[in-house]
Amino acid sequence: MVPSQQDSSVHPRRSDHTAADSHDLIQVRDARENNLTGVSLDIPKRRLTVFTGVSGSGKSSLVFDTIAAESRRLINETYTAFLQGFMPSLSRPDVDALRNLSAAIIVDQERMGANARSTVGTATDTYTMLRIVFSRVATPYVGPAFAFSFNTPQGMCPVCEGLGKVSDIDVDELVDRDLSLNEGALKLPGYGVDTWPWQIIVASGFFDPDVKMRDYTPEQWADFLDKPPVKVKLGANNFTYEGLVPRVRRQYLGKDRESMKGQARAFADRAVKLAPCPDCAGSRLNEAARSATIDGVDIARCSAMQISDLAEFIGGIRNASVGPILDNLRETLDSLVEIGLGYLSLDRESSTLSGGEAQRVKMVRHLNSSLTDVTYVFDEPTAGLHPHDIQRMNDLLLQLRDKGNTVLVVEHKPETIQIADHVVDLGPGAGSAGGRLCFAGDLDGLRASGTLTGRYLDHRVTLREKVRTPTGQLPIRGATLHNLRDVSVDIPQGVLSVITGVAGSGKSSLIHGYVAGLEGVIVADQSPIRGSRRSNPATYTGVLDPIRTAFAKANGVKPGLFSANSEGACPACKGIGLIYTDLAMMADVATVCEECEGKRFTPEVLSYELHGKNISEVLAMPVAEAREVFTTGQAGAILGRLDAVGLGYIGLGQPLTTLSGGERQRLKLAIHMARNGTTYVLDEPTTGLHLADVDHLLALLDRLVDDGNTVIVIEHHQAVMAHADWIIDLGPGAGHDGGQVVFTGTPADLVGSSKSLTAQHLRMYVDHP
Repeated sequence: MVPSQQDSSVHPRRSDHTAADSHDLIQVRDARENNLTGVSLDIPKRRLTVFTGVSGSGKSSLVFDTIAAESRRLINETYTAFLQGFMPSLSRPDVDALRNLSAAIIVDQERMGANARSTVGTATDTYTMLRIVFSRVATPYVGPAFAFSFNTPQGMCPVCEGLGKVSDIDVDELVDRDLSLNEGALKLPGYGVDTWPWQIIVASGFFDPDVKMRDYTPEQWADFLDKPPVKVKLGANNFTYEGLVPRVRRQYLGKDRESMKGQARAFADRAVKLAPCPDCAGSRLNEAARSATIDGVDIARCSAMQISDLAEFIGGIRNASVGPILDNLRETLDSLVEIGLGYLSLDRESSTLSGGEAQRVKMVRHLNSSLTDVTYVFDEPTAGLHPHDIQRMNDLLLQLRDKGNTVLVVEHKPETIQIADHVVDLGPGAGSAGGRLCFAGDLDGLRASGTLTGRYLDHRVTLREKVRTPTGQLPIRGATLHNLRDVSVDIPQGVLSVITGVAGSGKSSLIHGYVAGLEGVIVADQSPIRGSRRSNPATYTGVLDPIRTAFAKANGVKPGLFSANSEGACPACKGIGLIYTDLAMMADVATVCEECEGKRFTPEVLSYELHGKNISEVLAMPVAEAREVFTTGQAGAILGRLDAVGLGYIGLGQPLTTLSGGERQRLKLAIHMARNGTTYVLDEPTTGLHLADVDHLLALLDRLVDDGNTVIVIEHHQAVMAHADWIIDLGPGAGHDGGQVVFTGTPADLVGSSKSLTAQHLRMYVDHP
C-alpha cells in the first residue's frame, strides 16, 4: 500500500540531546552550500547519524561539501605555509558557522584509480605484510621484502615489468583472411584500397595482391606481419616497407589510449589486447620471487587465493620471528572477510572494483585504527550489498561509533536508517525544491514526522500477483567465467527478470559475460562516462543541439555561437567556466573564471536570449525546469526521458564528472529509452534512490517491458525482486562458494519454497506488516 501523499514540507523536529554541553554537538548554522537554504542543526558527536532524503535533496552538500570539507580545510591550515603551497587550495564552505568539528575521514565510493599497479593487496597493505612474512619465513631465502614486490626491479617480472600482462595484437582485427589486398583485406583505419599505406604494401612485391590472405605461404605471412623495415620503390620515390605488427605497435601502443579519438580509438580497443605475461603467467613476479615457498605455497599463489582461503592459510603459520606481522595480517584479512569481501583476492586490480567494493576496501584501513573521536563520513555504504551482508556493514558502523567516533552516513536503505541514533532528513524535494531541513531526531520521531522518508520507511512492495508471459528464451550454456561453475540457464524474453545473490556470487559474471555483448543488448551500468570536463547532460544526451538551433533561429545568428566548445566560448577558460591549475603530483585546483564569472560564453553570446533566458542560464537549469520551457520536439522528448528516470533535479550543464554511479546509469538509460524491441541490462539501478523513488523506478521498468522490451536487472533491493516476473538466484555463497544457479522461477515460488539467503530476506520483507 502506497503511503498517503501528505505535505512533506513539515516543520523540522529536533530530538532532545543528552549532551552535557554544546561541545558534544557539531553545530551547523545557516549552511547554504549548493542548494542548501540556510540549514541550521545540531548533530550529536560520538553517535551514528544517518542523513536521508531524495536524490538531490542536499544530503551530500551538507555532509561532504560543508561539514567534511571544512574539517579538511581547517586541518590543512595547521601545516606550514611552505607545505600548504603544495596542497590544493580549499575554499571555505558557504556557511555562517561550524562549531566543534573533529578531524573528518571520508570513506566514499570513488573508484580507486586506474593504476594497473594498484591491487587489493597494495591498497590495504596486506600484500606488504605478506612480503615481509615471505622474506623471513619462506625457503629458499631470496632477499628482503622488496624481492617480493612487483613494483620494484628486485621483484618484478622483467618481461611485463610487474604488470602481469603484455600487449598482444589480434591479427584477425588487422586483416580479413578471406579477402585479398585488392579486395580490401586490410581492416586498419587509413589502410583501404589505393591509400598510400596500401600502395606501399603492394609495391613491395612480396605479395600477389589478388591472392587471398589465408592462402599466403608461411614466409609471406611472416613478411606481411613482422618483416623489418626495407626500402621499396613506388613510382619515382623510395618508401619504407615494414611488417604490419611493428607498425601497429608503434602507432597504437606508443600512445595513450585515452588521447585517441574516433576510428583510431575504436580500432585500438578491438585490436590491441592485454594478455597474461607468458614469462610469469600473470603473477607479475620474477622467477626468484616465485621460487620461495611457505608450506609449498609461493607468494603469487597466496595473492591469487580467495581472501577467505588466504586467511585460513595464514592462520596456520606459526613463527615467532614474524609474530606481530602475522597478527596484523590475520586481523586485516579477517576484517576483509567480515566486511563481505572474502571472495576477492589480493591480486585483484583496484580499478576493477565496484564503487561499493572500493568503499569497503577503504573502510578496512580504519576498522583497526587506534584513532578515536574522529568523524567518519560514509556515502551509501550498503551499495552493492545483499540484504544478508547489510547486517555485517551495520555492525561495522556501530563498531566505529562504539570506539568513540562520530559516524555520519548518507543512506537510503531502511535497514541502516533503523540503526541510527539520530536521523537528519533533508528535502522535501530535489534541487531547488530541496535543501531544507525536514526533520532531525530519533527513528520514532521520523516515523511520526509525516516527511516523505518517514512515510516510506516501512513501505513494502507486494509480490506481483500475475506474472507476464515470456515471448522467448535467451539461453546461456556452460558459463565458466570467473567463479561460474558450468552454469546453464534460460533468461526469459519480453519480461522483467531480476538476477539476485550475495555480492561475489557470480551475477555480474553471468550477465555481463554472456548477455551484455550480444547484438541488440543495451547496458546501462554505473561505469564512468567517457568524456572531458566539458561534457554534461546537455551534450551527452544531444538535447543541446535543438536548444542551440532554437537560440540561433530566435536571434538570427549561427548555432555554433551557443556551443561552449566553439567560437562562442569564453577565450579565457575556453568554455569550461573554470580555470584549472596543474599542481603536478597533487590534485588540480579549479577556480571560477574571472573573465566570464563561470558563465562559459562571451558577452556577445550572453546578450542573445530565448524565452527571457541566455544560454548560460538555460544550462544552469535543472532538467525539470528546462522541461517546462522546452516542451515540444526533440528537446521536449529528451528532457521528458531524463525526468522519467528520476534525473529531473540535475543541471543541464552540470559536469558529468560530478554525477554519482546511479545517476550515470539512469542517464545512459534515458538515452536509449526511445528504442523498443530490445534487451536492457541494468546493474543495481536502485543505487542512490530514495525509498519513494524506487516506486517510480518500478513503474519505469514496467513501461520498458510493456513497450515490448526485455529487461534484465542485477539487483539486491527486495522491492525490485518482489516486482519481478522471473528471478534467477545465484549462490549459495560468494567466490568459490558461489557460481551456481540455486533458484529460477517466480518471486512467489522463491518465497514459498527456496531456502537460499535471498529467499529468506525476501520472505521477511513481504511478511513485514
